Amino acid sequence: MQPTGGFAWVQAAPGAALVCRPLGAIAQHLYTTREWALGSPSSDLEEAWDEVARAAGVDRRHLVRVRQVHGSAVLRVQTGTMPSFAPTDADIIVTSDPSVAVAIQTADCVPLLLADPRSGAVAAAHAGWRGLAVRVPAVAVAALQREFGSDPVDLVAAAGPSISADRYEVGPDVRGHFIDAGFDRRQLDRWFLDGRRPGHWQFDGWLAVRDQLIEAGLRPDAIHLAGLCTAANPDRFCSYRRDGSPAGRMAAVIRPGVPIGPR
Repeated sequence: MQPTGGFAWVQAAPGAALVCRPLGAIAQHLYTTREWALGSPSSDLEEAWDEVARAAGVDRRHLVRVRQVHGSAVLRVQTGTMPSFAPTDADIIVTSDPSVAVAIQTADCVPLLLADPRSGAVAAAHAGWRGLAVRVPAVAVAALQREFGSDPVDLVAAAGPSISADRYEVGPDVRGHFIDAGFDRRQLDRWFLDGRRPGHWQFDGWLAVRDQLIEAGLRPDAIHLAGLCTAANPDRFCSYRRDGSPAGRMAAVIRPGVPIGPR
């Protein structure tokens, strides 16, 4: 099972992890797998997040997370603040403070990381179909522009493992959210592929992320997709669609500063 888009496997103390080499030239980051403590629903969550923090080179007080709600709200982490778990409803975290790392968790949704080589600012974003319907990728780019003066043409983006179109059947309610959000017919036809049942579609979240980032101003060659399906790889990834409520979680973590892992 080999990733695409410049991604590579690395071995961390808790287990296998994934990095994106082009992103790694700018910022520390990694995507955890089911092998990590966070991937087991029976694990102590605080200890599990300690593993993620250590992998990013910080302690838990400097690992910032939020209460994810499948929206597009943004939390900016100010320099010198250490909120750890912020009791804030948000799905995007941005910072330029190298003393902290920011993280989101997923179990099928797209874990999107972005970095700006000029300002050093980074973003971690959680984007399932609901997040994509409210344009999370574009909102994350806009937040980096607004908060740190980032130019989208400079940004590097990496979308980690998530559910593939082949495993992600959706009904008219999901498509209806995208119609109500104002996406045009061309976009709908690209992202909602003919399903195996009447009135259903296979939703391509990978392509939706890429298209939305390009529309937000990123260069196509600066957008990297892991191309690994969470639902199709039970030995390596957590998947809510496959396992339901017993599914564990995986983290995507990024920190401004010296890269870790292979370049």
